[in-house]
Amino acid sequence: MNPPSPLPDAVALDGVTPGTKDTLGGKAYSINKMRAMGLPVPPAFALPTHVCAKYHDNGRALPDEVWQQVLRQLREVEAQTGRRFGAGPSPLLVSVRSGAAQSMPGMMDTVLNLGLTPELRDVLAAETGDEPWAQDTWTRFRTSYASIVSKGQGVEPPADPYEQLRAAIGAVFDSWTNERVRAYRDRHGLGTGGGTAVTVQAMVFGNRDEQSGTGVMFSRDPATGAAVLYGEWLARAQGEDVVSGEKTPSRLDTLHTGRPALYAELERVAAVLEAEHSDLVDIEFTVESDRLYILQCRTGKRSPTAAVRIAVELARSGVIGKEEALQRISAEQVERIAESGAVRADRQVLATGIAAGPGAAVGQAVHDLDLARDLAGHGVAVVLVRPATAPDDVPVMFESVAVVTEFGGSTSHAALVCREIGLPCVVGCGAGTVDTLTGKTVTVDGATGTVFEGDATETTTVERDEYLTELLSYLPSPVPDGHPLAALAGILERA
Repeated sequence: MNPPSPLPDAVALDGVTPGTKDTLGGKAYSINKMRAMGLPVPPAFALPTHVCAKYHDNGRALPDEVWQQVLRQLREVEAQTGRRFGAGPSPLLVSVRSGAAQSMPGMMDTVLNLGLTPELRDVLAAETGDEPWAQDTWTRFRTSYASIVSKGQGVEPPADPYEQLRAAIGAVFDSWTNERVRAYRDRHGLGTGGGTAVTVQAMVFGNRDEQSGTGVMFSRDPATGAAVLYGEWLARAQGEDVVSGEKTPSRLDTLHTGRPALYAELERVAAVLEAEHSDLVDIEFTVESDRLYILQCRTGKRSPTAAVRIAVELARSGVIGKEEALQRISAEQVERIAESGAVRADRQVLATGIAAGPGAAVGQAVHDLDLARDLAGHGVAVVLVRPATAPDDVPVMFESVAVVTEFGGSTSHAALVCREIGLPCVVGCGAGTVDTLTGKTVTVDGATGTVFEGDATETTTVERDEYLTELLSYLPSPVPDGHPLAALAGILERA
């Protein structure tokens, strides 16, 4: 028996609804909080995490009483947007997104642009006078629905938008039990968890026109920890275009000169949200016809080096205490810092791209996922080389020593996963990289974005920078046995 939830089965994310990350899920919790702060967030509602168990206990079907609450909340979103779901003359489209209590970027499923049919595509084209945009949005929805809800079986979206919505909610709840979620939770010691929430949010369109786009920004550099706005931006695109890694976006700082007013507003929002979280934050945003919308905010994944610098700088400024600074460094990050090494730059360069994951590693470049898993299972150091990584690649990424992609940027799915676990990663190396590298022994230097032929590594001592030195000075003396930083402190003492 699941304990009763204090929340209904569908709740408005209006900034007033009570709820925690455990009950609302991280994504819905952040939307609710940002709306309370007055940030420009599209209207949304959520099915809390306890509904996931109701769905699975009901034979993987959404109970009728839950569906009735969904419909009531959908009416509220219609009222706030002035648009109607499933009808003209101004159709409402929604995104249907996952959101567990713990952040698991890209592990579960998302359906965008839901609510379209061929007839409503034409209504949307008539309303906006932009038939190519309406067609692009319809094509994106068909592709998303076929992949996520129809599980790649090529089934067209139902003619009834309400049937689309009910099926998409079920597909997101289904994704809680997929292999990549299990692999992620096992890798990070997250346990079985209580399930995912589902967020249904009014769509805003980064593909709308030349003054539209989408991006991901961090309040600090997640690779180095430097206190500068960092991220990527893709014009006339939607969020999946950036995080999927199938396209290589522009650096966010290009907006500083190209669209200075937008860049200044992004800086302001990042500062406000970092102050609210007392930590590095990862923010997804969309611009529709020059109007900024914030879609999500969460504590950002960062490299081990960045984790140390950020913890120390926040402690220096009094945002967190020294004890909390120590607690923010995980045992896995300590292990990665201790695995020091350098790369000899005199070796032949096979590929160059964007530095997206820390450190360096040597292995056999493998493209095929099944072969990569088999080789890794037999103790072979595997460098996974892909055009772009997909969430289904995650279990194999966790078994690899490094990752290289042809496309994508530093905020793509591959980069986020690798940065979090300290895996060397180079993205955006260009078409043909898979063919160039496959079968070779290569060295991936995630610090410089370079892939060398053969083993180009050499052993060095752990680099003692000012931030690591200061962090270790926060340790009590003597250091308690079993403390995550004890081993690293010992290595530095002997260095």
